[in-house]
Amino acid sequence: MLERNTEKLIMGMAFAFAAATLLPIVKNTLRPLAGAGAGEGAEAGPGAGTGAVTGAIAGVTDRIRYALRTAREEVEDIVAEAQFERMRKRLDREIAAEAAYAMEKGEAPHGQPSH
Repeated sequence: MLERNTEKLIMGMAFAFAAATLLPIVKNTLRPLAGAGAGEGAEAGPGAGTGAVTGAIAGVTDRIRYALRTAREEVEDIVAEAQFERMRKRLDREIAAEAAYAMEKGEAPHGQPSH
C-alpha cells in the first residue's frame, strides 16, 4: 500500500514537473502559430474565398499537431526517466539488502564464501 502511494506521488510529481516545464514551451510555440495563421489568412485577402481560409487553417493545424506531438514525446521521456530512476533505486535497495544478509551469514555477496 505504501509503495503504491509512493508510486502515485512520484508520478504526480513527474507530471507536475512536466507541466511546469512544457507549459512555457507550448505557449511560446502556439503564439507564433496563431500569428502565422492570422498572417496566412490576411495574405489571402478578403475576397480569396474559403479555399484560402481552409489552407490557412490546415497549415496552423499541422503546426499545432507537430507541437503537440513534440510535447507528448517530452512527457513520455520524463515519465520513462522517472520509471528508470524508480527501478534503479529499487535494484540498489535489493542489492544492499542482499549484501547485508550475506554479511550476517558470513558470506561474500552472491553466495561466495568470504576468505
